Amino acid sequence: MNRILSLIIALLTLLSPTLPQKLTLGKLPGDKTVDMSQFELVWNDEFDGDKLDTTKWGYTWWETMRKGGYWHEDMVSVRDGSLVISTQYFDEPLEYRYGSYDWVKDYKPGYYTGVITTNGKYEQCYGYFEVRCKLPAARGMWSAFWMMNGQVEHVDGFGDDGTEVDIFESMYYKDHWWGDDCVIGGIHYDGYGADEKGDSIGKVFVKGDPYHEFNTYGLEWSPEEYIFYLNGHECGRISTGGVSDNPEYLLLSCEVAGKDGVADADRHGTGKIGLTPKANWPAEFVVDYVRCYQYKDLL
Repeated sequence: MNRILSLIIALLTLLSPTLPQKLTLGKLPGDKTVDMSQFELVWNDEFDGDKLDTTKWGYTWWETMRKGGYWHEDMVSVRDGSLVISTQYFDEPLEYRYGSYDWVKDYKPGYYTGVITTNGKYEQCYGYFEVRCKLPAARGMWSAFWMMNGQVEHVDGFGDDGTEVDIFESMYYKDHWWGDDCVIGGIHYDGYGADEKGDSIGKVFVKGDPYHEFNTYGLEWSPEEYIFYLNGHECGRISTGGVSDNPEYLLLSCEVAGKDGVADADRHGTGKIGLTPKANWPAEFVVDYVRCYQYKDLL
């Protein structure tokens, strides 16, 4: 079915390059590939060993409730040479590990998942950033590889001081006929309120079975633009609002659609989480590696 859809969309794109976007269809990666000869590896994690390397990654422990679920470090593990972020429902809340704070929302029964970040440990401006991973096979949630810095909240009409860059988000597990097995990439700047601005490359089809097969998702960040890649093939370019010229840190995460810890939403095409087959739980986001490269002429 995936091959047939790919052929149909390729034919539609030949007839009218804008038609897939008008119909909210997923598009296919292009023929242009990333030129790795201009880069040098400067930071990476291959997730060897049996636990997370906390010299490279930390947890956002101050944020417990996250949309329709909760972030908890117990949902993060390293297994068989891969990072695994699990998502699962618990009838009893997991234990909070950092004492009691009035400004931290209590854990309650619900869906739990995880996040890791290089905030305070590693950040980079410009270069090529890539993750090799399998996506979680569940509705009502998504995984992501993204970048942030503190200036994202600065409202000035531009993104050059700081931009949330979503290298990929996996919001389309078995949602509807035109959206299955797609990922999306994009940017956000000027905070997350009424002044928020952003742009997207649209939905991109991932061939094969991205929930049981590894694929790479990458971003080339230059002073001129962001270029998004799937398995080394270009998917789209964005320079809306101006490109961030500030270093940004990395995040790997899963999130559950909903509000105030209750998973009751269909967000951006995720579908309802309760429709996921029981055999798919816990849903696992499996990451083989994260690699960061810098332009050789900037070293």
